[in-house]
Amino acid sequence: MTDKKTRKMLSAFSSLFALLMMLIVLFFYMLGTDQTQPWLQLFQVRIAYVPLIFYIIGIALGCGLVTFVVFTYFQKKEIAPIAEKLRLLVSGNFKDTSLNHSDVYSDESKELTMIHQDIFQITEKLKDMSSELQELNTRPQYIDGQTKEEILASERHRLARELHDSVSQELFAAMMMMSAVTEKTNESAISEAQQKQLQMISSIINNSQSEMRALLLHLRPVTLEEKSLKKGIEQLLRELQSKIKLSLKWDIEDVDIPRHIEDQLFRVIQELLSNTLRHSKANELEVYLHLIEENVLLRVVDDGVGFNPDQKERAGSYGLRNVRERIAAVGGTVKVISFKNQGTSIEIKIPLIKEGVNK
Repeated sequence: MTDKKTRKMLSAFSSLFALLMMLIVLFFYMLGTDQTQPWLQLFQVRIAYVPLIFYIIGIALGCGLVTFVVFTYFQKKEIAPIAEKLRLLVSGNFKDTSLNHSDVYSDESKELTMIHQDIFQITEKLKDMSSELQELNTRPQYIDGQTKEEILASERHRLARELHDSVSQELFAAMMMMSAVTEKTNESAISEAQQKQLQMISSIINNSQSEMRALLLHLRPVTLEEKSLKKGIEQLLRELQSKIKLSLKWDIEDVDIPRHIEDQLFRVIQELLSNTLRHSKANELEVYLHLIEENVLLRVVDDGVGFNPDQKERAGSYGLRNVRERIAAVGGTVKVISFKNQGTSIEIKIPLIKEGVNK
């Protein structure tokens, strides 16, 4: 295999070689015909009013171009299967048939054969690592006699209850008082500046209430409470639809996957919905969950303000970091596509490494 610089060098040598060969052949031909000053004949002999030397140079350059094109074609033909395999590895498609064998062909070079074998070994190791991660994730982690999940669930319940009983109720009372003040001010004459201030206060309280709803949604229990993932997500979305002015669309498949992956996906959806409500300022939200070729595929799309995925320090980055950590714990991948004022699309893919796993 050759890189672009090497192909250019080969093309240049090919052109020079073709040029020298043609000049030598013509030189000996002219010597055999008793031509005087044979080198001058290259400039004096014309074909269609063009000196012969220009035809020779053109043919030489054409040989170089053909050499470059041929080498490029065969190189791309050799690299294409390797690039496709690497793309499948990055996207987590370990079950693809092209990755399940080492692709050793008799007509390939030894170097290419070794690369295919190395990719096959890397695939097997990644599958084993993903399987081990999923197995480790099913084992409960005990802290002072309680599992980590039980401690987190208890703390979430406590925080949700305190927020609902204190801050949420006070925000509701403040909103009622502001409504009463607004009605009285409509009956009396107040300045335009004061009206704007009152509207700003009402807007702040409304935003605070939306933020509180998002926080309470985020603090929901970790487990699905014996419900299927489909029912749990749909219940979550319907509850959200009844509380928030947001156009929701979803297509949730009733997937048969291990319970620990269901729990992680449910928490991830809660995290993503919370991020959307708190930061995206979206009017529409779409949620899709499907099982495609032994991969669980989750997509969450909104039409919000968007962001730069490469920018680390920003609002909501902590939530996305939690999502990546949860998905990495079950051997999955997260792909984020977002542009300023064009919304955000988050795609999560989890390979089901072990077939026939019972929940």
